[in-house]
Parts: sequence; C-alpha cells; structure tokens
Amino acid sequence: MSEHASRRRSLIEASVLAGVAGAVYLADQVTKALVVTNLPVGTRTNVVGDFVQLWHAQNRGAAFSLLQDSQVLFLVVSAVALVTIAYFYRSLHGRSVWLYAILGLVLGGTLGNLTDRIRQQYVTDFVSVGIGDLRWPTFNVADSSIVVGILSIVVLLAIFERRDAERLPRPRTDRAPAPEPSQRPGSGGGGAAG
Repeated sequence: MSEHASRRRSLIEASVLAGVAGAVYLADQVTKALVVTNLPVGTRTNVVGDFVQLWHAQNRGAAFSLLQDSQVLFLVVSAVALVTIAYFYRSLHGRSVWLYAILGLVLGGTLGNLTDRIRQQYVTDFVSVGIGDLRWPTFNVADSSIVVGILSIVVLLAIFERRDAERLPRPRTDRAPAPEPSQRPGSGGGGAAG
C-alpha cells in the first residue's frame, strides 16, 4: 500500500471511529437529559406494557448497576478502556472499517458514562426490561453501546483470526518421505562396488 493510500485509509478509519463515537455520545447525553428533565428519580412509566419501562435511576455502580459506590475504581476502569481503544485503533489498521465503527460504539459509551461520573458522581440509567419484579438492571444508551461493541469486537476478531488461519499455506502431506541415508545415490551404502 502506498503512503498516500495508507494516509487516506487512516483518515477513513479515524473518521468512522470519531463519527460513531460522537453519535453515541450525543444520543447518550440527550436521552439522559430528557429523562432527568421529564421523569423524577425513581419514577417508572411503561413503554411496552411493563416489559420495557422508562425508570429514572441514579447508578453509582458499573454498567447494569453492578459494584455500587466505587467511583475511583470506575474512573480507573474508564481510563484503561480508553487506552485499550487507542491500542486497538492502532493495531487494527488496515482491517475492516466495521471494526472502527464498533470501537466507536465502545468509545462513545465510555465517554458518555465517564462524563456523568465526573460531572455528577453517578450515571443516569433509565431503561428497564423485564416482567413484573423480575427485571434486568436499569441501563442507558452508553451501557448498551459498550456491551454491543465489546461482544461485536470479540466475534469479529474471532472471524478474522479464523479467516487469516485459513489463508496460511498448509504443509503438504502428499510428498513421499525422504529416502534413508543408506539409500541415497553416492552414499556408499547398498550400491555396487566399483
């Protein structure tokens, strides 16, 4: 690949990553602001029967309300996530543009929840799925983007690894075994004396 083509490819990859991350971040922040403005904390409203509800919650834990009140831990985890995204961004150069879109999902979600933690010490969650009292922990656009992004990266990298392994030349097994040293011409063993 020429230097010009490589630079153009890098620009496309960066644009896809930034575009998707920006869209996710904006969707996350706007939906959280709408919930905060229109739904008091703790209030629920049915969207699809009681299967899908809007439920305004202040999550001081991780995604899906896990590990409550561990702010420093979550800031460290967010920093590690950002470093990991930067590593993948550089190491995946030249791969499918879809991988950069998926990295954008994770980046946008990470930045969305990080913004909440820095600004207000908790994350606004508002989507509740379940039946009656049997419910998945509340979540938001950022949580969904992070989970979908990570699962997609794992699946796509597994597909790429398998495809790359299939492209590698396989050792030939149809060759006849090499003759024993005593049977090689000029080896002095087994030949006629002259």
